[in-house]
Amino acid sequence: MRLVLAGAALAVAVAGAAAAQECAPDRIDLRAAGDGTAHRFSVEIADDDQERALGLMNRRELPADAGMLFVFPAPGPRTFWMKNTHIPLDLLFADETGTIRAVGRGKPLSLRPIFGGEAIQYVLEINAGTARRLGVAVGGEIRHPAIDRGLAAWPCP
Repeated sequence: MRLVLAGAALAVAVAGAAAAQECAPDRIDLRAAGDGTAHRFSVEIADDDQERALGLMNRRELPADAGMLFVFPAPGPRTFWMKNTHIPLDLLFADETGTIRAVGRGKPLSLRPIFGGEAIQYVLEINAGTARRLGVAVGGEIRHPAIDRGLAAWPCP
């Protein structure tokens, strides 16, 4: 009986650990609208004014499976630019549910504003061309612990 209980406890612990790995602050999942295939990226979080202002400035490279998630305290109009940013980027603008509402392309060092929309709370920056390669466009979704589970279109478990 003890062996059965110990085995059951181990199974619950392993299942709990697997569920905990589904969402983590240093990872984000991205999927195209209507597509069950998730693509995972490691992310840095920019969730205060100083971090959001710096973003990916002055960097020369970004690993293919990496990005930066900008987290704003509430939805609002969001415009980005590429000042001092040397890496060409895709900018995925998402609302409070994590649903992508606009996809922009950032040209290195450009001061041209990239408007993402009026009610944007999250912006994911990834290497340019990645969104197209993965088939991610408006209507796609991101999943991350920063997105309120009660609002998320694709909530963390």
